[in-house]
Amino acid sequence: MKQLRFLPSNEVRLLHNGAEFFPSLIDAIDQAAVEIFLEYYIYADDDVSADVSDALVRAAARGVRVHVISDWLGTGRLHTALLKQKLAGTGVLHRTFNPWFRRGIARTHRKLCAVDRKVGFVGGINIVDDMFSDDGVYLALAEPRWDFAVRIEGPLAAAIHKEIEAQWLRMGSLKIKERIGLYRELRSGPPLVQAGMGEVSAALVVRDNLRNRRTIQRAYLQALGHARRKVVFANPYFAPGRKLRRALEAAAARGVDVTVLLGVGQFLLQDAVAHSFYPKLLRAGVKIVEYRKTQLHAKVAVVDEDWTTVGSSNYDGLSLFINQEANVVIRDAKFAVALRAQIEKGIADGVAVHLADYANIRWYKRFWYGVAFMLYETIIRVATWSKYT
Repeated sequence: MKQLRFLPSNEVRLLHNGAEFFPSLIDAIDQAAVEIFLEYYIYADDDVSADVSDALVRAAARGVRVHVISDWLGTGRLHTALLKQKLAGTGVLHRTFNPWFRRGIARTHRKLCAVDRKVGFVGGINIVDDMFSDDGVYLALAEPRWDFAVRIEGPLAAAIHKEIEAQWLRMGSLKIKERIGLYRELRSGPPLVQAGMGEVSAALVVRDNLRNRRTIQRAYLQALGHARRKVVFANPYFAPGRKLRRALEAAAARGVDVTVLLGVGQFLLQDAVAHSFYPKLLRAGVKIVEYRKTQLHAKVAVVDEDWTTVGSSNYDGLSLFINQEANVVIRDAKFAVALRAQIEKGIADGVAVHLADYANIRWYKRFWYGVAFMLYETIIRVATWSKYT
């Protein structure tokens, strides 16, 4: 498998929910002196996004170059138009990713920010108030959406900057020769920068449909393949391909304590697809816990003592095989302890699923789960022109 490119000497801080993320993001924007890049799937029209926009406008007013990328589908057609209108004339530059599906069906599902090549943010948190659902309906939630991001200071921040800047350039009017040159530059790896003051090694792992088609899935597979003691995953949309399912089962069969915390209750089809996997995973020894307290949106994992990931990629066909995604993989024992503690709190608040729950399940539910899986698998296969593995 392709090895991840870890950069040393980073300071990495775990940010839980918007209450920790947005103040940290706005603080970094307010400290910016040269250049800011943001790339988010959802850039909503609410009080939280207004605070972020105000900070960006302040930065542009003092001469900082500010670039914002938002996804057309995730943000929504009307909100995209409104965002453009609000930013027009402020000095903040904005581009919309793949409007009207002009460049295929892939979306940018990434949640990234880079400030002055010194500070970077990676995670699952969009620019949206986490007291409301993020599915376009904006229903009030009983508690804040359960999600995570990381703030990174050090060499990896420059790599994040390079990745978002390349996205910005690709969305412009580059000629073929320029696009080839940009592709080669990205293949050369992270930029060489002065070492930071931190102690954490971390790698930026992105997924696209050209140079990194299965990079994130391979990172998961590699970590699961080396797992020896304990694995905890949390994800909202569980529909992994066969390879990832088998890796979870194989780890449990080796005696690894494997627990998967899943968000449920948002999309009927998604829940049915996830349920179709439950019996086999449970028989293999994988523990499954459903989080029903509020909307779970986190895409995080901890493997053994020092392998962790935080990012935008779900364990489903859209994230693993179609959309553009970005995760950070961190090798640090202290960070692993902190993230595992948060996931275990979620597990404690969840509802465990037992194999006995499926022993006498009604035939029509079993039938529905099977149909949902076949429908989902067919859609992914047609969309990707490949096997759902």
